[in-house]
Formats: sequence, structure tokens, C-alpha cells
Amino acid sequence: MTQVEKHNFKKLLIWKQSLELVFETYNVTKNFPAEEKFGLVSQLNRCSVSIPSNIAEGSSKSSKKHFKIFLETALGSAYEWETQIILAKGLNYITKEKFNQLEKNINDIQKMISSFKDKI
Repeated sequence: MTQVEKHNFKKLLIWKQSLELVFETYNVTKNFPAEEKFGLVSQLNRCSVSIPSNIAEGSSKSSKKHFKIFLETALGSAYEWETQIILAKGLNYITKEKFNQLEKNINDIQKMISSFKDKI
């Protein structure tokens, strides 16, 4: 059995939830100030896309070791995204309520990626 058969990324909960985070990120950043288009908006959007993308790409690798590297990259992007959403809150681009929801989502994703990586 190949790595791809073992880990169909479309069936992975971490991929599904991180994909939802991408959609949520794009929806939230639509309301950021225009001057952030090439700054925080771009960073947050690219970061969010990186998480499910690295999970998907890693699932195609022929060894567990290589898959773990991509999961580590996805985890790094998740922490980067969390930092940027903290900045967005500090700059009053999002409400405290929205921040709390997003922070919970990213923390759940971070835990799932870490746990999955450890189990591989």
C-alpha cells in the first residue's frame, strides 16, 4: 500500500478543517482596510492556504518521514496564521468575539496536526 492510499488528504479531518479556515480567512480579510491588501490580508490568506496545501502535498510522499516534514510546515503556517490574527485583533480589524472563534479553530487545527504527525 502506498502513502497516497494510506492518507487520502480529502478524507483527513485536519485537511477539511484547515480548508474551512481558508474560507473563513478570506471572508474575514475582505473587511480589512484597503491599505492592508498587500500586507496583512495577503499574509493571512497565503498562510491559511499553506496549511491544507502542505497536508495535501505531504500525503503524496512515499515515506512517513517526508509526510511529517510537510505536516511540520503546515503546523508552522498555523502558528504564523495565529500570530497574524493576534495582530489583526490588536489593530481592531476583527472583534474580540471573532478573534476568540478563530483562535479556537486554529488551536484545534494545531493540536490535530501535532497529534497526527506524532502518530505517523
